[in-house]
Amino acid sequence: MKNIKLIFSIAILSIALFSFTTINTSTKYKCMVQMTNYVGEGAYVVISLINPDGHYEKTLYVQGDDEEWYNDITQWWKFQGKVRADIDAITGATISGGERAISVIQIEDSKIDAGYSIRFESAVEDQEYYTKDVQFLLTSESVKSKTEGSGFIRYVRLMPN
Repeated sequence: MKNIKLIFSIAILSIALFSFTTINTSTKYKCMVQMTNYVGEGAYVVISLINPDGHYEKTLYVQGDDEEWYNDITQWWKFQGKVRADIDAITGATISGGERAISVIQIEDSKIDAGYSIRFESAVEDQEYYTKDVQFLLTSESVKSKTEGSGFIRYVRLMPN
């Protein structure tokens, strides 16, 4: 009888705990970055989620896998250097002038139409660093559109995957 009461108590407790748990759904997006025709080394491009207060919330993807150069992306490095999030699974090769790269990024659905932005920072060795090469609000429309860059990035296009 004690075992039945124990099992029943555990079941009730489990139901109570899970009924208050929210499930964060997310969507994968193909993200194409088209670079300008610059001359020089491959660019490091960091894609970040920016919260409504304008602060970094999460690193979504990094084009460039040599950690030695991450500190050249100074604004992002102030965030990443402190939190030291493991970004190994979301890194790829640098992108050279005129090239394009397609990656897959994952964004929580609750961040869309909620004041969050996505930022693309770019840096090239011995050249410029663009903190907001591309930045736009995450809206239902912008996650299906093309946005022009202002530095090494010609444009970025997102497409739901």
